[in-house]
Amino acid sequence: MKTLGLLGGMSAESTTLYYQELNRLVRERLGGLHSAQLLLWSVDFAGIAAMQAEGDWDGAGAVLAEAARRLEGAGADAILICANTMHLVADQVQAAVTVPVIHIADATADAVKAAGCKRPLLLATRFTMEKDFYRGRLAGQGVEAIVPDLADRDRLHAIIYDELCQGVMSAASKGEVLAMIARAEGADCVIFGCTEIGLLLAPEDLSVPVVDTALVHARTGVEFALG
Repeated sequence: MKTLGLLGGMSAESTTLYYQELNRLVRERLGGLHSAQLLLWSVDFAGIAAMQAEGDWDGAGAVLAEAARRLEGAGADAILICANTMHLVADQVQAAVTVPVIHIADATADAVKAAGCKRPLLLATRFTMEKDFYRGRLAGQGVEAIVPDLADRDRLHAIIYDELCQGVMSAASKGEVLAMIARAEGADCVIFGCTEIGLLLAPEDLSVPVVDTALVHARTGVEFALG
C-alpha cells in the first residue's frame, strides 16, 4: 500500500471527513483491521483564508508547497489537497514535489461522466465558482459546469466560511442552499464543490445525481494507494 500525504485543515471539518473516508474505503477493499497509510499536514486555516481574501495566492501556494515538500520528505507517495479552492495553487504545489498531486477536479469530472451527466451545477466558494482554474479544468474534460447567480454565490460563500468551516450546520442555511439549487436551471446533476457542503446536504436531499468532491477525491486517492 502506498502512503498518501494529506494537505488538510482547509477546513479541519472536512479534513476529518477525508480521514474517515480514506480509512473506510481501505477497510472496505482489504477487509479486517486494514486502514489507510496516511501522513497529514494540517495548516492553520485562518492564515490561508486571509491570503485568499487578499488575493495573495502565491503566498498561500508557498505555504502549501512547503508543506507538500515536508510530506514527501516524510514518505508520502502522492499528495491530496483536501480542499477544492486551494487547487488554484495545485500547479505551484506540484512544482515543489516529485510525487503526483492527485487533482480533485479530475476526480470530479470522472464522477460526473460516470453518472451519465455533463452539465452540473457547481456549489462552492466564490473563488471556485468564479475563477477558471476549476471550471476550466472540468471543461477540458467535457464537463460544462454552471453556477448559481451572483447573489446566491455570495450567500453560499458566506455560509461556507462563516458556518460550515467553523462546524456550524444550520437547518436554515440548508434550506437556503436547497432553494439555490431549485432556482438554477439546466443542470443535470449537482457538484458539492466545496469539501464542507457534504456536511450540510446529503444526496438524498436532491432529486438529481450528486458528486461529493471530498468523497470522490478520497476514492481516487485510495485507488492510487492500492494500485
